[in-house]
Amino acid sequence: MMVTGLCFVAVTALVKYYGQRIPASEAAFLRYALGLVFLLPMLPAMARAWRDGSLSAPVLGLFGLRGMVHTLGVILWFFAMTKIPIAEVTAMNYMAPVYISIGAALFLGERLALRRITAIVVALVGGLIILRPGLREVSVGHIAMIGTALFFAASYLVAKPLSGKVSPTVVVGMLSLTVTIGLFPFAAAVWVTPTLQELFGLLLVAAFATAGHYSMTLAFRAAPMAVTQPVTFLQLIWSALVGLVFFAEPIDIWVVVGGALIMASVSFIAWREMVLNKRRARADT
Repeated sequence: MMVTGLCFVAVTALVKYYGQRIPASEAAFLRYALGLVFLLPMLPAMARAWRDGSLSAPVLGLFGLRGMVHTLGVILWFFAMTKIPIAEVTAMNYMAPVYISIGAALFLGERLALRRITAIVVALVGGLIILRPGLREVSVGHIAMIGTALFFAASYLVAKPLSGKVSPTVVVGMLSLTVTIGLFPFAAAVWVTPTLQELFGLLLVAAFATAGHYSMTLAFRAAPMAVTQPVTFLQLIWSALVGLVFFAEPIDIWVVVGGALIMASVSFIAWREMVLNKRRARADT
């Protein structure tokens, strides 16, 4: 998870650096289009899923829905990165798991116990501490990040039923493919011809993002979410330092405090989920 955090901080720093000239939707499209090279090892699994009928019309519809909401989330994330400090983007992105918990209760019928509701409220307070509406201007970048977290939460909620129908490899591969297709018309509408240096930079973004997702998968395989989740708080610290050193962004203590509250709430939710899963496993045996 420490490696994952470093990879994702590298992604945000590169996007911020190259996103000053290239429009957000185009930068997002190039990141995914260049990243298609990392799909090559996944093609056999995707071909098998097509042949054995796993990719039925309803499943493809879910993949299309997930690709659409994830596309909007990616565009907003790339846009926010050019408007607000890296640390604020990182901290506000922590809200996605909280929105997932709320969405799971509203749309998937999952029960919210009082302790989880309390954790969600604490996380929302953390979000308000970061934004501080009325005490400072809430910019379009902040609004974009709220949208980003909501769209990413919707994407993961759609992924939950998909995970029981096809392999994780197919889920990841189809997400990359559908998001690339979804981003294309947005990128074409504002196209700016990138330089070779910018193309190389966005290829690095794709490489770091892929490496981050891979190392995160290894972490989840090695330890429970309740153990790995708190480590992601280091990503906020590294983001703040990168913003200070490379982009002259002053460290906002309220962003750190708000991010810590959100991270503590998300870690508690992950821990409670682990406890409940253990209880269910014992009950089944």
